[in-house]
Amino acid sequence: MPSNDLRPVTIEASRRRALWVGEARDVELVIAGRRLAERMAVVEAPDARSAGAIWDAAIAADGLPTGTTPALVLLATDRPGRWQIDDTICLGRRWPLAPIVSLLTSLGDGRRRSGPPLPGVEDVVWHDLPGRLEHWLGEIDAGRPGPLGLPSTARREERLLEGGFTRPARSDGGLAVSLVAAREGDLEPLVDLLRLTGRRVVSRSCGRPRFDEPAPVLVWDLVSLDGDALDWLRMLIANRPGLAVVLLESFPRGDSTEAALRAGARAVLGRPVSLESLAGTLAGLDAAPMRPAFALGRRSEAR
Repeated sequence: MPSNDLRPVTIEASRRRALWVGEARDVELVIAGRRLAERMAVVEAPDARSAGAIWDAAIAADGLPTGTTPALVLLATDRPGRWQIDDTICLGRRWPLAPIVSLLTSLGDGRRRSGPPLPGVEDVVWHDLPGRLEHWLGEIDAGRPGPLGLPSTARREERLLEGGFTRPARSDGGLAVSLVAAREGDLEPLVDLLRLTGRRVVSRSCGRPRFDEPAPVLVWDLVSLDGDALDWLRMLIANRPGLAVVLLESFPRGDSTEAALRAGARAVLGRPVSLESLAGTLAGLDAAPMRPAFALGRRSEAR
């Protein structure tokens, strides 16, 4: 039966649980799931093949007690058409106030070009999830509903309006950031975007970053993450072990992103980058170190 618990889902951070529906075989979903597990306890329903199976798996999942509403439901979308409206209706009946997000891989992202999104479901590309999740949770912790605080019936326009960004007030003048872009024409727009997040751009340049970048955070717009860029990143981190590097790439892929993370990058975002994703990524740079890789069949614990 559908849950009768109509209390808001703004529960304390230590008890937040995310319900992961579907399998995480794709490396892009593995990366997104790993980052999700750093911020919330993850309960999995990996073997769901139908709406009824999702329901049964979610009820039986260890870590989601009866009567508990998940703070977030993620549909692992590894291909177009992976989920149908019947699946979302089932989840909406079971947890009326739980926000539902379709987590898209590079292949699943093609659905946005071939058909309309599922009603009441927010589409999030896999590489945007960590930053957007950080921003959403920050909004909730600050007492604002944010996009996740809206009911699943909210229209896309309503979510965009509620997701209006408020520039954070910082007594220290903002976190210092160095900016490097491949093209000179991309510098000014990125400077404006970083300032909107409350950051101070103390250095800007084109080409490759220097080994003596003055800020503790580097945003590097490299357009394409190739072998030369990875080699330079490794040398950069070897010379500046404490430097937090955020990469911007035109078309992030799972294999290249994993290689960049192993080389020392803290995040890889797609171009054009959204304000919400960039602000959330920068806000999460001081979070706890990365946990072991997300794996199906295990229930992660929130930090």
